[in-house]
Amino acid sequence: MIDLPLREGVRALVLDQSDRVLLVRFDLADGTLWATPGGGIEGNESHEDAIRRELIEEVGLRDVGLGPIIWERTHVFPFSPDFRGQHEVFFYVRVKETGGDPSFSVEELLAEGLTGSSWWTLEEMRASVDVRFAPLRLVGFLEDILRLGPPIKVIDTGV
Repeated sequence: MIDLPLREGVRALVLDQSDRVLLVRFDLADGTLWATPGGGIEGNESHEDAIRRELIEEVGLRDVGLGPIIWERTHVFPFSPDFRGQHEVFFYVRVKETGGDPSFSVEELLAEGLTGSSWWTLEEMRASVDVRFAPLRLVGFLEDILRLGPPIKVIDTGV
């Protein structure tokens, strides 16, 4: 059995001026998942360049000011024949403008499993007991950020 590598990835916890969080929707074989925007690092991209590219491709956010890396996680899943999963770091991002048009076409987004995006309030997330978020404890981590601000040290969110 071949031990496949983990893909390196980036995500962003994007919050607007009303403390809403931007999430993207994946319709997967095992159900719907709402996650922070992001994806894999390509070639020799830096983490910063990769998340800027992903935000433009997936949700049309351009010229964002990146905050610190606040979280990380490693998750194993049947991703591709080349990778056994992904190790991700999460940037903290505050925006004034809430978006534009993704640079990816609908077909390109669907090819990546993305079927939409939406801004969520903490209250909406708390009330959505049947909704699956990634990371799984996203609501609790978001509560901490809104109450205390971004963490000083990077936190491992788990799956």
